[in-house]
Amino acid sequence: MSSDQPAPYGGTSSGTSQPSAQRPALTPSRVRTVHLQQFKDRGERFSMLTSYDAMTTQIFDEAGIEVLLVGDSAANVVLGQESTLRISLEEMVVFASAVTRAASRAMVVVDAPFGTYEASAEQAVHCGVRLMKKSGAHAVKVEADASMADHVRAMVSAGIPVMAHVGFTPQSEHALGGYRIQGRGEAAQTVMNDALALQEAGAFCVLLEMVPADVAAEVDAALRVPTVGIGAGAATTGQVLVWQDMLGLNAGRVPRFVRQYAELRATMSEAVRTYRDEVRSGAFPAQEHSY
Repeated sequence: MSSDQPAPYGGTSSGTSQPSAQRPALTPSRVRTVHLQQFKDRGERFSMLTSYDAMTTQIFDEAGIEVLLVGDSAANVVLGQESTLRISLEEMVVFASAVTRAASRAMVVVDAPFGTYEASAEQAVHCGVRLMKKSGAHAVKVEADASMADHVRAMVSAGIPVMAHVGFTPQSEHALGGYRIQGRGEAAQTVMNDALALQEAGAFCVLLEMVPADVAAEVDAALRVPTVGIGAGAATTGQVLVWQDMLGLNAGRVPRFVRQYAELRATMSEAVRTYRDEVRSGAFPAQEHSY
């Protein structure tokens, strides 16, 4: 049976949001790396969603989401590109700046885009510094393996909190042969070795994507730092989804690991059709909509 999977990414008000009465009373005023570690140490879970703009950030922040990821998946779901590979560092800065301006409580992590950190430890530091200084993000995520440990170590030494991403790494989709599960059979040890090496290099968290649930559970048990899963079972410390997938906005195939909590595409489509019909019929704007 093929292990090919569909791509995991579906293909405002300004200012700072106000604290919500809906938020859990015991959560910190700003989620930081130390709080994620505390989740791990206490055997508790935290939530993570992607976000790319101020308005959705305010909604997710007020709902109590602990971590917001400004993912390079913006290439797919915002810019309409076929993969994450073409998005630039400058574009990531624009998206991350909008999110950090709107998030009053959640920790904001921004993806380092393809081609901006792989060449050397020096390039990785330069990339991380630019992302954090220009966007205000609180941490940088890099897709890495054990061979990139020195890059991560240099970034951490420069004061850049790093979330490492192992397993299936979308920026390597062509090298990996497409969207395929990683870590099956003997390859499970590779995932473990990568995660351990990146932890020792100073990563504060390791994201595991599209790896078997039992492998992810073993990795989480072996690491001191928290883990985040996407398509990696239920044993990780945190879970992340692309918000357009989770809320049913994606028109394409939805990956098996996604649970859709709403069907926003159908709701929006119906509302827009009604608006068009009312404009054409003259029902909108009505007298109450006029000055």
